[in-house]
Amino acid sequence: MTAKEQSAEPPGRSRIKRQVYRLLLIIPITYLAVCLLVFLFQARIVYFPSRHVEIKPGDLGMAFEEVTLKTSDDVSIAGWYVPHDKPRGTVLFCHGNAGNIAGRLVDIQILHQMGYSVFIFDYRGFGASQGRPTEQGTYLDAEASWRYLLDVRRESPDRVVVFGRSLGGAVAIELASRHTPGALVVESTFTSLADVGRHLYPLLPVGLLCRFQYDSVKKVGDIPCPKLFLHGNEDRLIPITIGRALFDAACEPKQFIETPGGHGNGGFTFSTATTEQAAAFLRAALPPPSSDDDDGHSENDGNGE
Repeated sequence: MTAKEQSAEPPGRSRIKRQVYRLLLIIPITYLAVCLLVFLFQARIVYFPSRHVEIKPGDLGMAFEEVTLKTSDDVSIAGWYVPHDKPRGTVLFCHGNAGNIAGRLVDIQILHQMGYSVFIFDYRGFGASQGRPTEQGTYLDAEASWRYLLDVRRESPDRVVVFGRSLGGAVAIELASRHTPGALVVESTFTSLADVGRHLYPLLPVGLLCRFQYDSVKKVGDIPCPKLFLHGNEDRLIPITIGRALFDAACEPKQFIETPGGHGNGGFTFSTATTEQAAAFLRAALPPPSSDDDDGHSENDGNGE
């Protein structure tokens, strides 16, 4: 037997080595490909809009107006204004990242029964609103809604409640960081989108891949108005630990309401007791309606501050 024959590996071992080398090459390539797809198609991971509006407030016996607004970047967005005869104030509702305004009719009905007019809008790309959703776009959509309440409805800023659910909580916090509403209510929301991503995708470098920030934890500490945080303790999408971290970053006055339930059924609408707690918070936060204004609205200067 020659030296070359003695040093030759068995065919089986050589084949195994090739398969190992191939696998070691495939794993990082696949990982990089996944990272690239997440980066490029991030909007499809963050936003899940629906164009079909299946039900409207009128179907539940509530009078309402369909409203179309123009944002500062010339995008048309759609919303519903649900008036109350003798409102304690007006709730500006920022919904979450999926569906459209039709999915929040239960919240609208409860808020209306609590004595509030409600304005809810669809982000660009959702429902009847034009365009495609982006982080800055959602902020501009909320800004246009704020201006509508002050300039058209002549609502006073201190009688506007900015209410945000899930991703809408981040939109509400951004809006409240630029204006001074009477109160801020956020439900099942997060410190930042990157923190949610790290929870959901622990093996990915989320901090490097995140093109959408929604960095609420950096803003909430500078919001002076009364703030209410609600979160379900069985939330697997946005764990309550993230919700409490956001609450901890906020300045006083603030309140945290923990309920049972997950992301879809915990929080504000979990029980009558929960909604009563929220109602008590808002009664204490907002000034009473002006006695010399028949419809409960007070005049404002339109500056939003």
